[in-house]
Amino acid sequence: MPITSILSTKTLYKEYKDILTKANIQVTEYNAIAIEFVDFDSEMIVENAIITSQNAAKAVIENKLVIKNCFCVGEKTMAYLEEYGQNVSKMKLYASDLAHYIIKHHNKDTFTFFSGNLRRDILPNTLKENKIGLKEITVYNTIPAPQKIEGQFDAILFYSPSGVSSYLMENTITNETLFCIGKTTAEAIPEHFKNIVIPSSPTIENVLHAVVKHSKK
Repeated sequence: MPITSILSTKTLYKEYKDILTKANIQVTEYNAIAIEFVDFDSEMIVENAIITSQNAAKAVIENKLVIKNCFCVGEKTMAYLEEYGQNVSKMKLYASDLAHYIIKHHNKDTFTFFSGNLRRDILPNTLKENKIGLKEITVYNTIPAPQKIEGQFDAILFYSPSGVSSYLMENTITNETLFCIGKTTAEAIPEHFKNIVIPSSPTIENVLHAVVKHSKK
């Protein structure tokens, strides 16, 4: 089914919306979640840090921490850290892949995991199961911002598991095509919904390009 109208559960920068506008796709958008940064205690110089989101990266930078070796998830997170002079030792697209890399190559090291309050358990649990030292520090809270959305859409765009759960607090999924930024977000969709599209790389741009590609079918 051609896609001419979408709902984005995150407000998009103009350059992102331009991708859709050029494809004659109408966009309705809102923020399904809100981010609240919190005070936290940490050594100013961190030997090995794990950062799996841009929000955690922003918290680290704003608190002027220096990381000797940063292990991160996502191209955008890596770019942000490097922009502010942090040394990124390894980047993986998914937390599970990063956990397996650390187990294979850094199983004698200890790590500090900077994350949000709703972070997934797979990475810390995998490291702990493999006897890797891990200190966890919460640096921001993810707060649901449920809102009843009126109208019908050909597709809904989701960017995080918490965004999915927030949307479902006030709305239902019917026969829309669901575009999820990555497999972790897709796993938050109720199992009986099968019309899910996941881009090859988990970035907002790739989600939008996937929408445009499907709009031409």
